[in-house]
Amino acid sequence: MSDSSKKRDFSSVMRSTNSAYLPGDEAPEKPVKVGFVLLEHFSMMAFTAAVDALVTANLVRTAPLFEHIIMGVDSRMAMSDLGIEIATNTTLEHFTIEHRGTVDILIVCGGFRCSLEENPTLTTMLKAADKQGLIVGGLWNGTVALAYAGLLDNQECSVHPDNHAFVREKFPRVQVSDNALILNPLRATCAGPVSALEMMLKLIEQSYGQNIVRAIREILSCDQVAESGGTMNLQTGDDPTFPETLRNLLALMRSNIEEPLTLEELASHTSISRRQMERLYQTHLETSPSRYYLELRITHARRLLLQSNETITNIALASGFVSTSHFSNCFKDYFGVSPSTARAKK
Repeated sequence: MSDSSKKRDFSSVMRSTNSAYLPGDEAPEKPVKVGFVLLEHFSMMAFTAAVDALVTANLVRTAPLFEHIIMGVDSRMAMSDLGIEIATNTTLEHFTIEHRGTVDILIVCGGFRCSLEENPTLTTMLKAADKQGLIVGGLWNGTVALAYAGLLDNQECSVHPDNHAFVREKFPRVQVSDNALILNPLRATCAGPVSALEMMLKLIEQSYGQNIVRAIREILSCDQVAESGGTMNLQTGDDPTFPETLRNLLALMRSNIEEPLTLEELASHTSISRRQMERLYQTHLETSPSRYYLELRITHARRLLLQSNETITNIALASGFVSTSHFSNCFKDYFGVSPSTARAKK
């Protein structure tokens, strides 16, 4: 890796593609382009988790935030670990990465039965990606390909536990972590399907901020299974790692969408001060109570807007807005378009 590349991080790379996209900004000039290389017998679950995060990111904003391209190693068809073949857009041989803008992120997708032998063509591509200063990642044992290209020398990385011994023996300069997910400057590696989703969410956050990621989690984590008792969490507020007081606050917000409670009322119902409440939200959700409540109501409004034929006025009222104009302004600030435009595009 060049000295200049070593000094760069995820944020600087993504800002070179788009400025950070925040609610109220204009849509990004161009989507972030992600390339996936599918090794033979790649993990379908890890791959689809990663792609699902990108597709969902596009769903929660009217303008596309990401594009992705799928590459086979030496064929336009790639066999997954489930025995299901996936049609790819191109092959390694026919894809060039030398021109900046072809892709911004390149991720190698491995799996339990993927070969651990080096593929010279893939090694050449990964080195070219590094030379261009791209973000390069590995899912499962796709990390091994990065190690062959020398992109993990003197760095910590994550790889599936079954491959720890191999990587330590074959690549003594690579530091294998017991963590399921490792993000270094210009590198992202993970050990399996669940961490693949988390890895992509981290990359999305680097490019577009926490609001986007929070919206994606609302959709993709709706049936997350809790570690204790195997019960299913249907709301992000049911996260068992959150303090009970915060979970009660989130439940109160969800139960009072049409007639929102004031922050003072929320604090009173949970027997804490407003300041304590603000600290809870900042610590665990990295936002303020008022901002979270507004996002909750706006997201609720968008669901009604796209899934029902109710008038915009009725949807505004059902989401706790007494003024249609205020609702429209908040909606546009958050989603980038007016409610009527969003409905017209559904």
